[in-house]
Amino acid sequence: MHKLIKSGFIAFTLVVSSQVFAQDGTIYPLENPAEPNAILLGTGGVENQPAPETWFRQWGDPMARNISTATLTPFLPEPGKANGTAVIVAPGGGFSWLSMGNEGWEVAEALAKQGIAAFVLKYRLNPTPPSLEDFSAWMNRPRPTPPAPPASGGSGSATPAPRPPQRDLSNQLEDAEAAYAMIINRAQEWGVDINRIGMIGFSAGAGLTMHATLNSKTMKLAFIGPIYGGMGPVEVPADAPPMFNVIATDDFLYNGQAGIIESWYKAGRPVEFHLYQNGGHGFGLGNPNRTSNRWFDAFMHWLDVNQFLVKK
Repeated sequence: MHKLIKSGFIAFTLVVSSQVFAQDGTIYPLENPAEPNAILLGTGGVENQPAPETWFRQWGDPMARNISTATLTPFLPEPGKANGTAVIVAPGGGFSWLSMGNEGWEVAEALAKQGIAAFVLKYRLNPTPPSLEDFSAWMNRPRPTPPAPPASGGSGSATPAPRPPQRDLSNQLEDAEAAYAMIINRAQEWGVDINRIGMIGFSAGAGLTMHATLNSKTMKLAFIGPIYGGMGPVEVPADAPPMFNVIATDDFLYNGQAGIIESWYKAGRPVEFHLYQNGGHGFGLGNPNRTSNRWFDAFMHWLDVNQFLVKK
């Protein structure tokens, strides 16, 4: 049971995150990159997955789908610059594809420039249609309108929204745990302080970050950064790590809710929340002329203030 999503935090993300990418942009075929630095995690395959891993490009971003073999790609700081902090980076894509450039490699490179050892997690995904034509049609299929936020009654009470069905993230959690274990095992080689390993994720990757935080029995994350993930309330563990949370008001996942922030606050755990005027969904490190483009600078300042950028 612990490997299933226990709250509404990411359920809405799982249901509708794929529609963001379907609204615009042509899908182009892309030859699978060599990925010479990717390390196999050895977590097995995906049940009922007949299609091989394939890549495509949309909005200029390389994306992978039908991933049935999880890998971890290190992006290490230049010699002498490492501060000992490490971050697992989980790209998003509705658990059906991964935005490897925008929400993976580019973020990891930016972290490495700050002295942080970054590790892009290419986790296993749910099967999608084998052919690119069928996949494009599947991406652009009609979808139901997301539910509106619950309305308050005359007494001031609100009717709680029904929780979407739970979704099994056993494969993805196993991949995240294997990545964490590998970093622990190779910490000396990679210059990592095992007490300063954090995780950030984008969209569905934010959901995986939160799922690992709430459910993993082996990962002891020093900090987390869910970036434009679901905002529903959760049950916060007593030893929950400090959280840095980012979303924009024009992101369909925001919808005027900040339940996860309130949950962390009520549990007495450190939390920083940046609600930006604009940015939409899937902005990665940033898009032109959006207030959300400063989130990475704010994240670095937060890490600095919390002593994660100082070598110990």
